[in-house]
Amino acid sequence: MAKKDTTIKLFESKQVRTVWDNGTEKWYFSIVDVIEILTGSERPRKYWGDLKAKLKNEGSQLSEKIGQLKMPSPDGKMYLTDVADTEQLLRLVQSIPSPKAEPFKMWLAKIGYERIEETEDPEIGIDRLMETYLKKGYSTAWINQRLKSIEVRKELTDEWDNRGVKKGEEYAILTDEITKAWAGKTVKEYKKFKGLKKENLRDNMTNLELVLNMLAEATTTEISKEKKPKNFEENKTIAKQGGTIAGNTRQAIEAKSGRKIITQQNAKELKPKPGKKQLE
Repeated sequence: MAKKDTTIKLFESKQVRTVWDNGTEKWYFSIVDVIEILTGSERPRKYWGDLKAKLKNEGSQLSEKIGQLKMPSPDGKMYLTDVADTEQLLRLVQSIPSPKAEPFKMWLAKIGYERIEETEDPEIGIDRLMETYLKKGYSTAWINQRLKSIEVRKELTDEWDNRGVKKGEEYAILTDEITKAWAGKTVKEYKKFKGLKKENLRDNMTNLELVLNMLAEATTTEISKEKKPKNFEENKTIAKQGGTIAGNTRQAIEAKSGRKIITQQNAKELKPKPGKKQLE
C-alpha cells in the first residue's frame, strides 16, 4: 500500500483531518469533519448518511466513488473514515445548504465562468496565468520561460495525439521517459527530490531546468514528426531519444560550469522574500 502522510488542518479553529496519498498524489479530506464545520451539525455522521441517500436518489454517482482511509480519532486510535479528494469535496459542498458553503459555491461559479471565457478567447487565459504567477512572486524572466514551456508541452501532446497516444497513463509514461533521460529521475522522484507533493513540478524548476525540459520535449516532438511512430513502444523510444539529447546538454553544461543543474530549489526559493533579488 502506498505510504500516506496524515495531518490535521485547522479551519475556523476546528480540525479537518487530511491524508496525503503518495500513490495517487492526492489530498483526501474527512467528509464528516468538513460537514460539521459547514453545517454546525451536532450529528455530522447522520447528516452525511442522509446526504449520501439524497445524492443517490438524485442519480448522482458521487457517493459510490467515496472511499475510506484510516484517520486518527480523539482517542488516538486509527479508524476507517469516509474521505473525498479535492474535486469530490467541492462537489459535495455544492449540495450543502449552508451560509458557510456559499463562498465556495460563488468561487466555483466564478471559476466556471472564467473557463468559458478562456475557451472563447484563449488569450484571456494567458493573461490570467501571467497575473497569477506575478501575484505569487515569480520574476518576469521566469514567467516568460514558464509560459514558453506550456507552449512547448502543448505542441508535444498534440503530436502524441496525432500518433494515437492516450491521455492519462500513456502520457505519464512517456513524460517519465523524457524526464529520466534528461534529468536522471522520474517525475515522482524529481518532485520528491524538491520536497513537493501535489505541486506542479515545472512551477518549481529554475530557469535552466525549465530550458532543458523544454529542449527535451521540443526535441521529442521534432523526432516524432520526422519518424512518425506507429505504436506506443516506438513513441517510448523517441521520448527517450529526445530526453537523452537534453541530458547530454545538461552534462556538458555541468562539466563546464562545475555546478549541478538539477537542484532541490522549489517555489519557496524561486520566489524570494521582499527586498531580495529575484532569481532570473
